[in-house]
Amino acid sequence: MGTAVDEDDPFEAQREQTDNPMRRLFSKYGRQNTTQFVVGLFASVVARLLDLLPPVVLGIAIDAVFGDKEYAQAVADTIPISAAAVSGVIPATQTDQFYFSVGLIAFGFFGGAVFHWTRNWGWNSFAQNIQHAIRTDTYDKMQRLNMDFFADKQTGEMMSILSNDVNRLERFLNDGMNSFFRLSVMVLAIAAILFSMNWQLALVALLPVPLIALFTWKFVDIIQPKYADVRSSVGTLNSRLENNLGGIQVIKTSNTENYESDRVDDVSMDYFDANWDAIRTRIKFFPGLRVLAGIGFVVTFMVGGLWVVNGPPGPLSGTLSVGQFVTFIVLTQRFIWPMAQFGQIINMYQRARASSARIFGLMDEPSRIAEDPNAEELVVSEGHVEYDDVTFGYDEDETIVEDVDFVVEGGETLALVGPTGAGKSTILKLLLRMYDVDQGKIEVDGQDLRDVTIPSLRQAIGYVSQETFMFYGTVRDNIAYGAFDATDEEIVEAAKAAEAHKFIQNLKNGYDTEIGERGVKLSGGQRQRLSIARAILKDPEILILDEATSDVDTETEMLIQRSLDRLTENRTTFSIAHRLSTIKDADQIVVLEGGKIKERGTHAELLSNDDLYAHLWGVQAGEIDELPEEFIERASRRQARTEAQDD
Repeated sequence: MGTAVDEDDPFEAQREQTDNPMRRLFSKYGRQNTTQFVVGLFASVVARLLDLLPPVVLGIAIDAVFGDKEYAQAVADTIPISAAAVSGVIPATQTDQFYFSVGLIAFGFFGGAVFHWTRNWGWNSFAQNIQHAIRTDTYDKMQRLNMDFFADKQTGEMMSILSNDVNRLERFLNDGMNSFFRLSVMVLAIAAILFSMNWQLALVALLPVPLIALFTWKFVDIIQPKYADVRSSVGTLNSRLENNLGGIQVIKTSNTENYESDRVDDVSMDYFDANWDAIRTRIKFFPGLRVLAGIGFVVTFMVGGLWVVNGPPGPLSGTLSVGQFVTFIVLTQRFIWPMAQFGQIINMYQRARASSARIFGLMDEPSRIAEDPNAEELVVSEGHVEYDDVTFGYDEDETIVEDVDFVVEGGETLALVGPTGAGKSTILKLLLRMYDVDQGKIEVDGQDLRDVTIPSLRQAIGYVSQETFMFYGTVRDNIAYGAFDATDEEIVEAAKAAEAHKFIQNLKNGYDTEIGERGVKLSGGQRQRLSIARAILKDPEILILDEATSDVDTETEMLIQRSLDRLTENRTTFSIAHRLSTIKDADQIVVLEGGKIKERGTHAELLSNDDLYAHLWGVQAGEIDELPEEFIERASRRQARTEAQDD
């Protein structure tokens, strides 16, 4: 039986398949920061032992300095050490013993402060280094996944992992680990001191411990699935907010602010409900722990007080001095409260475990594209490209392109045309190896794309998409993206070749103008020209133009086309264009319909065929009334299939 997957959490399947995520976290990343871990752990132990010094010395001083017990004997009665072993370092007079006690208490406070600083440095450094490493590794893995992964996932969900989940890990590695070792040292050291002073009263003080352990175990069992629901709802909420902010212009122009506010309200309420469910459980747990801890303290105070006043109560035996009682009460309080705080640590651990499972679930996401470890660098000599019976589908149930077969000689231009959904962009994405072919092969100068390294392949190809994307930054930054060592002169020349230089000069700060997120301060045509300038600057051996002039007006298209003609000269070029006038001079035109090659040839040859290309040309020439009825019916069926696929 397969694993049920929550539709609201696209990473649930990966999460459930991740074994021992916390062990994997420490094994992979903890070892890289062993020094910081050791420093933090050692300083935690010393700091906590020094914290225990003042109350221990206080009890000894009450019995020895202010009472009638020998100082050395008071020490021996408090900690497991013989009086003879310490008598040589203890002053003889009562006044000197008092100042000696003061000095030990001061040393405990000031020495503890030094080691607390060291402890915090160690744990913070440990946590920050791991946070940085795991975030960058997760992002690196994410960006190397093939494109169908991103088609199925929402940006907000992935941002939730890179931000919220990684930050939650950092909080556990810093605060949680810090507190765990700090409290462990406190509990073990205090227990040892209590048992050395009076093992009977120590057993009384420890009576709540089994109840606290049982209560904590039950809490963990209940809270774990609740935290998984919280993490899922956070990702969904982030996705909704990211989508809405990205589409704010559409929301405003469509007058749908109220509709979108309601949708945000719905997903926010889902997060509220999931988080409040976890909060209700948590706020019941911690007061319950405090009650159990308080019961232990009250019972210890009552039994110890009666012991000092009236002697050992009930079946208990032996003596209990006033100094020992004071030390016992102070240390019991310090012992019981740390026991209660272990619940908070477990709470942090469960959150971190859920986050680490999501992180490693993403890291374990299989990639459909696997690079051969023995792959060699692509060497482009002529730019000869061959598609050999290529078949591909985004999933097993649907074939997008089938039996595509063509050859492009070096320096030639091949244009792909056809109706929407014919598979034009998909064919060129296969050349970039955004996806791997299901059948057949693609070769560049006789080298199978699957046998060469992906970076060398994509470095050799320039890609100008119909969906231009600009990064937040300056005009200069966006043109030079991918060619980061380009000089200012080279950037300007590329902009001139893309007919972008003049409009850039008219911007407020020229090439240093900030263009906003995704280039929102520029028009579609301006963004398109910067994208072309970026490809020109890269100076690739092979060029892909995926409707590169789709967002420009006719006049600008003419200017860009002049530059593209110079750019494509003696360069292998693939071009997709709905405006057939832009590709009529291509050396070869391949016409696609339904993912298959319908016809091929030059512009003149295809017009003479009087088939699909000629009819598409007729549509753009305004000769709609002269089109055959069969073409119109086929166009209607194609449109219906495309809309069904979109749904």
